[in-house]
Amino acid sequence: MSFIETLKGQVRKQEKTIVFPEGGDPRVVSAAARLAADGLIVPLVLGSDAEIQQAASKAHVDLSAVKALDPAAYPVADRQAMRGALLERRKGKNTPAEVDQMLSDVSYFATMLVYMGKVDGMVSGAVHSTGDTVRPALQIIKTKPGIKRISGAFIMQKGDQRYVFADCAINIELDAATMAEVALESANTAKLFGIDPTVAMLSFSTKGSAKGDMVTKVQEATALVHRQAPDLAVDGELQFDAAIVPSVGQLKAPQSAVAGHANVFVFPSLEAGNIGYKIAQRLGGFTAVGPILQGLNAPIADLSRGASADDIYQVAIITAAQAL
Repeated sequence: MSFIETLKGQVRKQEKTIVFPEGGDPRVVSAAARLAADGLIVPLVLGSDAEIQQAASKAHVDLSAVKALDPAAYPVADRQAMRGALLERRKGKNTPAEVDQMLSDVSYFATMLVYMGKVDGMVSGAVHSTGDTVRPALQIIKTKPGIKRISGAFIMQKGDQRYVFADCAINIELDAATMAEVALESANTAKLFGIDPTVAMLSFSTKGSAKGDMVTKVQEATALVHRQAPDLAVDGELQFDAAIVPSVGQLKAPQSAVAGHANVFVFPSLEAGNIGYKIAQRLGGFTAVGPILQGLNAPIADLSRGASADDIYQVAIITAAQAL
C-alpha cells in the first residue's frame, strides 16, 4: 500500500478544511472535486464564481460538493477582523494601506484564513511562484519555535521503496546549522509518513575521502544533529552510493550504522537536491510527492507550477495529514 493510501485512511472523516487560492486553474478545481467526492477533506476554492465555473468547465468536473469563496465578496465584518489580525501580526511593519493591499492578494488572503483558524491548511503554487506562496507564510504563519528556516522535502516512492529527499525546494545555500535543521525536520516528516528515519548527510565525500569547506560543512552539520538528537540514526558525510547501497556503505564507511541503509537524504545545497530528486523521478521511475514545506507553524504546501491534478490531490492529502 502506498503512503498516500495510508494517509487517506487517517484523514478521511476528520473534516479538515484545506484552502486552494487558485480557483481559476482547471487542475486545482479538478483535484478539489475529487477530494470532495472521495470524502477526504473539505476543499475551499477561492475565486470569483465566473472564473471557478470556467475552470470547472475546462476540467469537466462537478463542483457541487466543493465550497467556493470569492475574496472580493468576503463579508465586511470578516474582512475588518482579518485586516486587524494582519496589522497586529505585522507589528507595525506595514501601514493599514499596505495591509489592505496585501489582502487584495489571494495568497495573503488564503494564508490569513489559515492563521485565523478558518481553515486547517493551504495548497498553492500551481499558478503562483514559490516566493508568492512562501512569503506570506513566513510573514504570517512563521516558523516553529527554534526553527530559523523552512525547507522543502519530497517523498520519493517506487513500489515498496520510500525515501525522503530534502532540501529540494527552498534554500539555495545551506550552512551547517541550516543543514542540521533540515535533517531534524526531515526525520519528523519521515515519521509522519511511516518511515523510521535513518538519515544520511550527503556530500561528494565519504568520511574524509575529500577535503574542502563543502565537506567540512556537512561534517559540522552532522555533529550538530548528533548533539540535538542523540537518539536519531544519522551519519555523514556520505556519498549517495555509500548511503544507499549496503556493499558500498560497508566498503567506504565500515563503522557506520547508517551507510548503506539510509532512507532520509539531506542534500548540501538546493542545486544538488533539486537535481537529485528529478533524476530519481525521471530516470529512476520514482514518484515524487511534494514539495512538503517543513518548519512552519501550520501546514502550507507549495506546488510545482508543472503540477498535475493528481499531484495537487496527493499534496492536499499530505497537507490534511500534517494538520491532524
